[in-house]
Amino acid sequence: MKVVMLSVVQGSESAHWFALVALSTYLLVIGLISFQAMSYARLAGLEPIYGLYSSFVPIFVYAIFGSSRQLAIGPVALVSLLVSNVLSKIVDSSDELYTELAILLALMVGIMECIMGLLRLGWLIRFISHSVISGFTTASAIVIALSQAKYFLGYDIDRTSKIVPLIKSIIAGADEFSWPPFVMGSIILAILLVMKHLGKTRKYLRFLRASGPLTGVVLGTVFVKIFHPSSISVVGEIPQGLPKFSVPKSFGYAKDLIPTALLITGVAILESVGIAKALAAKNGYELDSNQELFGLGVANICGSFFSAYPTTGSFSRSAVNHESGAKTGLSGIVTGIIIGCALLFLTPLFTDIPQCALAAIVVSAVMGLVDYDEAIFLWRVDKKDFLLWTLTSTMTLFLGIEIGVLVGVGASLAFVIHESANPRLAFLGRLPGTTVYRNIQQYPEAYTYHGIVIVRIDAPIYFANISHIKERLQEYEMKNDGSTRRGPEVESVYFVILEMSPVTYVDSSAVQALKDLYHEYKSRDIQIAISNPNREVLLTLAKANLVELIGKEWYFVRVHDAVQVCLQHVQSINEGAKTAEPLEEDKPSLFQRLLKQRREDFSKAELESGDQAPSTPADSDSQLEPLLSRKS
Repeated sequence: MKVVMLSVVQGSESAHWFALVALSTYLLVIGLISFQAMSYARLAGLEPIYGLYSSFVPIFVYAIFGSSRQLAIGPVALVSLLVSNVLSKIVDSSDELYTELAILLALMVGIMECIMGLLRLGWLIRFISHSVISGFTTASAIVIALSQAKYFLGYDIDRTSKIVPLIKSIIAGADEFSWPPFVMGSIILAILLVMKHLGKTRKYLRFLRASGPLTGVVLGTVFVKIFHPSSISVVGEIPQGLPKFSVPKSFGYAKDLIPTALLITGVAILESVGIAKALAAKNGYELDSNQELFGLGVANICGSFFSAYPTTGSFSRSAVNHESGAKTGLSGIVTGIIIGCALLFLTPLFTDIPQCALAAIVVSAVMGLVDYDEAIFLWRVDKKDFLLWTLTSTMTLFLGIEIGVLVGVGASLAFVIHESANPRLAFLGRLPGTTVYRNIQQYPEAYTYHGIVIVRIDAPIYFANISHIKERLQEYEMKNDGSTRRGPEVESVYFVILEMSPVTYVDSSAVQALKDLYHEYKSRDIQIAISNPNREVLLTLAKANLVELIGKEWYFVRVHDAVQVCLQHVQSINEGAKTAEPLEEDKPSLFQRLLKQRREDFSKAELESGDQAPSTPADSDSQLEPLLSRKS
């Protein structure tokens, strides 16, 4: 009997602990999502209720159509700033049209995301480098933090995304400064930062990271309830109940919103897919980027019919999902139910939330986006990426978000195009005692051969870079690289060996340019040899009759095979030049007769067999270093 009673007591205690943990988690989720959502809605220039609406319907839809199991979508700081920045130029935020346009933006962003997902265009985002994203988010975080100063200082400032007018506006209104909201906002911000730091640095205090917003808002609200300070503005009345179905309006402004919708789509995709991929890697499953785009798009489209403005993946809320052990999309549905309960029953409690408390939540959230460590890293590792970071962040700060993004993306694409149009070519030499050929700049001990130039092309060959490749080949042909030379001594170059293993693609322009190069070399008694082209490149060359033009006997599997054959011809040319008599004008040159003999002796083996290099007699010049006769 005692054992039974003890079991009942223990079971009751376990149930109480479970209920306590569940209640704590419920409160944390409400605090983090609700208060962040309201804060970001204020940042977007909307009433706080629209932040809650945007956290309700989209999260249900994404749980069905999205591919990430931990990603939590809703309002985020960067997208909210973009919404505010563009809409404030069209209409005043107090006008009803402002809200209608924000909802219309959600519909447009959702359509664009769905189109990109269905057409599998997610790869386009890869052209935006990480340094551009980091510079943009850093500058945007600074602008966002400064835009919240009005809630700390107690007076209005200009709504702008440019730092100079923002600072001027803050300074101009300094005579209206009010201490109470500044002190309260600063204290709440300090609490948020301390709790976030403790949650990051100590595993057993991880819950503090998510409970910061709830703690700050509760303390601020209790203070307002008790002391009723007139100088501290509060959220005010928030409508109670779930959002009603309504069709987005004001389609006449859609054309003006297209650039911003594109920008928000790009930012939303970068933020969401980046977070989702990181969470997928941590939890051991594959993420379909295109399904992710489609899921985000459907969530935004459906959300726009229930008064939501553009949403995307949230890092902080997704981190809470991950740390709480979420394994399926069901966590999103549970979160949506909690937000629904808050809309139905808890909105009266939000009336006295201080505006400075919500502003502190925003500032705390965006401080993590100021990525100065990335700038230091880029300066140390890659000056080009550091330039991109600096250019993007500076343009975003001083000229506005749209120009900053355009300049950053444009500069990033310019670097990509420049690298593609000016590929690296390597002048190869042979490593002593091996049959391996490497870049002589990287391996100074590598040696070359008289009369033979070996060049590796480290990029696809196409219309934009073929001119650069031809120019570099001519430079390699003419210049003296200073490396040790071996083999029969001849005065000019007779063979150019192209190592094409890194070449993944050759287009029609490149094929025509290679034909022109072949004829140019042939007129100067120079023979091209091709080493190790891949199957696709070889098929393209064959279809263009370049294989027949150059000659099948001049295609090799290895660079060393090509060098062996070329060395034999160089030696023959060297010996023939010493004994040859003057030739008649219409008589073929010695070089041409040797090439003709080479073609006649070539076996009809497969092009990639590797057996086309003829063996060298064992008593030949040791400088030729034949493949099989050298003994270690």
